[in-house]
Order: sequence, then structure tokens, then C-alpha cells
Amino acid sequence: MRFRLTDDQRALRTGVRELLARRFGREALRAAVDTPGRLDRALWRALGEAGFFALRLPEADGGVGLGLPEAVLAFEEAGRALLPGPLVATHLAAGTVPGAAAGETVVAAVDGELAEWLDAADVVRGDASGAVPLRSVDPLTPLHRIPGAGTREARAGSEGPPAGARDPGPDPVAAPLGAAGQLTPGPAARQLAADTVAGQLAPDPVAVLLSAAEQLGTAGRVCELAVEHARAREQFGRPIGSFQAVQHLCADLLVRAETARAAVYAAAVTGDPADAAAARLLADEAAVRGARDCLQVHGGMGFTWEADVHLHLKRAWVRARRTGGGACGEELLAAALAD
Repeated sequence: MRFRLTDDQRALRTGVRELLARRFGREALRAAVDTPGRLDRALWRALGEAGFFALRLPEADGGVGLGLPEAVLAFEEAGRALLPGPLVATHLAAGTVPGAAAGETVVAAVDGELAEWLDAADVVRGDASGAVPLRSVDPLTPLHRIPGAGTREARAGSEGPPAGARDPGPDPVAAPLGAAGQLTPGPAARQLAADTVAGQLAPDPVAVLLSAAEQLGTAGRVCELAVEHARAREQFGRPIGSFQAVQHLCADLLVRAETARAAVYAAAVTGDPADAAAARLLADEAAVRGARDCLQVHGGMGFTWEADVHLHLKRAWVRARRTGGGACGEELLAAALAD
């Protein structure tokens, strides 16, 4: 099976990157950091006009008519740019929530015990009653905690995929999606689905993979930042990139990012929930460990507010809390291996 991008896919990736560079460059990023909790509606509409939210929506329904591989490429670029907002929830709501596909409606989702961008949303999927605002580690991702939402009974009434703190028991990845370009449950996922309680919503494998794509974008970007700094920063009369210890850090950054990339792209093509879970685990590791190593390469400068490295690390931490990673993904993989 060939996993090379087609010319159209490369053009899509380039187009999304150029759009984000124009509409959400570093000055816009820093302005967003200085005004936490505020969502740029003009930017959201621009994303809608570009088809970001309607990528997988059929053309007959006003969408772009592409598949999950193309959506993964777009979300990778969003992660690379640290684009704020409930991107995954709004993308998944396209075609079902009026205005979501066009970027006119901002959709948030109750995901386990946490909900992102609750106050800025026009529509909230799931029961957000009693939500308590939290102080988010990421200035670009406001969070609310949903009291009691961590229990299976509370999640049973949720309309959106859970994405928050880990549940004591496994949350199987199994969603009945059979359309082309979407994920379909394999035998292990179907068996796990049979073990769930009635009415419980399992993590949406598409949401799991799109979160992995965002993490992949962060992993790739922090690798670039580390290499750029290692080439430019000098100590003892030569670039720090000439020192073996720094070279090892940069090499590890690249290996983790490319391993995650292969897994994420493959999961988008194979359509297997277990592959999506594996991709998410690898992408979470590549993003979090990559951002930490990038911080290490930058030294004391990386810890300053003016540097962007800490923003990537904080966003990676928040994304890793979404469902489908950690123990949830590990349980699915264990079940698939045992099948």
C-alpha cells in the first residue's frame, strides 16, 4: 500500500498552511495569547469559507467531498500553527448542526469530564449543566469541568465524543461509520462495543485521529524550531547543533515525529479504529516529548514567555487529555492484539 501524498493532497496541505500563515501568523497568535478565551469569529468564518469544516461533507450537501486523509492533513497544519478553537467538535458537527460547515456556528462538545471553549460556543453537544470553569495550562484553550461527567451514567446522555480525564474502565473505540474515507470498526472494536452498557457513547475514532493529527502538527513544528535554534545559537564559538548531545535530541525529535506521521497517515487510509488508537498514542508522545526536548534545546530561553515553545508544550498537554489516548487507546490495542 502506498502512503505517499498525491499532488492534490500536497496542494491542499500547502493551501491550508498559506491560509493559516495569512490569517493566524505569529502576531495573531500572540494577540490570542494576550486575550485568552476570545475566539476570532472572522478567522472561524474564513476557515469555513475555505472548506476546513466541510472537508468530509459530501458535495451534494454543500461540502468539499474529500475523505479522512485530507482532513488529517488539514488538522496537522492547524496543530502546527497552534490554531485555537473547538476545531474537532465543529468539524464533526458539519452537516448536522446548521452553520457549522460554513464557520458561522461554533460547536463545542462535552468530552468526559472536560469541555473546551464552552463559553465561546453557539452550540454545545452533550450535557454541560453545572460546568465549572478551570484555569487551563494552555492560554489558548479555555476549559470547563463537568461535575459527574466522568461516570458511565453521565456519559450515556452525551451527544458528543468524550475527550477528557481517563475513565477507570476502558472506553472502547467503536463507531458505526461505513462511508468512504471514514473509519470503520474492526472485529476487536465490535467485540468491545458489545461489552458496553446500553446507551454509552464510545470515543469517536474520527475525533481520536483528528486529535492525533493536531498532535502530529505540533511534533513536526517543535522539531523545526529545535533544529533552527541549534543552527543559529552559538556557544564556545560554534553552533550548539555541532554538539553531540544536542544532535541526539534533534534526532530523537525527528524519529518520533516521523514515526507518528506514518501511523497517523496509515490510520487515515486503513480505516481501522485500532490503527487510530495506535496513531494517537504515538502522536501524543511525539508532541509532548518533542516539545519538552525542544525546550531543552532552547535552554533557559525556551522557558521565557516570549518564546513560543512553551505554548506548543501546553497545547500538547491539553490535547493529550482528550479521550482516545492514554489508557483508553492502550486498552483498545490490547483487545485488538488478543482478538
